[in-house]
Amino acid sequence: MSSEYVRYRDDLEQIQPGEAETMARLTDMMRGFSEAMNTRYRHAVRSVHSKGHGLLVGELEVYEGLPERLAQGLFARPGRYPVVMRFSTPPGDILPDTVSTPRGLALKIVGPEGAEMVDGHAGEVTQDFVFLNSPEFGQKDAAGFMKGQKPIQLTVNAPEEIKVAASLGARVADSLTGGKGKLSPMLRQLGGHPYTHPLGETFYTQLPHRWGDYVGKLSLAPVSAHLRRLKGQPIKVLGEIDALRDNIAAVIAQEGGEWELKVQLSVDEKKMPIEDASVLWDESLSPFLPVARIRIAAQDSARPNKLVYGDDRASFNPWHAQAAHRPLGNVMRARRAAYRMSADFRREHNDEPIPEPRSQSDLPEI
Repeated sequence: MSSEYVRYRDDLEQIQPGEAETMARLTDMMRGFSEAMNTRYRHAVRSVHSKGHGLLVGELEVYEGLPERLAQGLFARPGRYPVVMRFSTPPGDILPDTVSTPRGLALKIVGPEGAEMVDGHAGEVTQDFVFLNSPEFGQKDAAGFMKGQKPIQLTVNAPEEIKVAASLGARVADSLTGGKGKLSPMLRQLGGHPYTHPLGETFYTQLPHRWGDYVGKLSLAPVSAHLRRLKGQPIKVLGEIDALRDNIAAVIAQEGGEWELKVQLSVDEKKMPIEDASVLWDESLSPFLPVARIRIAAQDSARPNKLVYGDDRASFNPWHAQAAHRPLGNVMRARRAAYRMSADFRREHNDEPIPEPRSQSDLPEI
């Protein structure tokens, strides 16, 4: 493990040729997803991660005694802050959980007043991180991500029954080849995740953030014994529309849970690039190191007002950020306009305000 950490510099980011056009096209594609779902449901939902599987309200505690390289930004000093966590899955469709896709987790920290925020968010106090349950992003940049979304775009208006059948077919094909078959991106996305408990998963930002004077990626891992026992634990999904929501709710209602937030700092600009999102940062060079713990008391994670808050009244966006934790790289820059469009679309079509919380009182009750 290296002891030399890459210092943040503005020139770590390099704008790509044609980047603005690519980002505009990607935002248009995401708007098309929103428009299609709004027509289907007569209600505006997110362009991606539309289906929520539960909302958890709790507290983040920044650890005492962090070394200088970890004690940056929001984590520069010990403190306790309210948080909400929303579990989701990536499609823009609200599909039965037999359509087994990767799992997402969005974290909103209601931080202290007075921190310098990124442009466009002055005066806000929230810090968001968005995670998926794999450390690998899989595409080099926004152009590659957009290409991977083309099959989804072509089938966005396909009936739900076809997508369910395609997902089951993908799972069968994958099982017959031991997971080594060549599925299309659409089929891989629709049927590529095993039917396992989401609370046993470790989640990753996949993409880098500024970490004060340094650069890093984050992970969020369960630390409660009862959550760690759920890793790889099968759940019954067939015949269950909301299996993920129900399984999360059953566990959290009984015991709550704790997660540890960790950061992996860059130690090599070439081996841990900012602009090539497809490169997996090697943990043998720089492991994920703990900076804070999230504690969730026992609660009803599927209470209707919580689900409405998470789905309609909250926006989770990595650009809700302190300047010290600004998202970095081409894909993150593309997310800025796309996420803003998605929230604006929901706000306009649902006539529902989406204010950023400023204190515990702005969050749903536990």
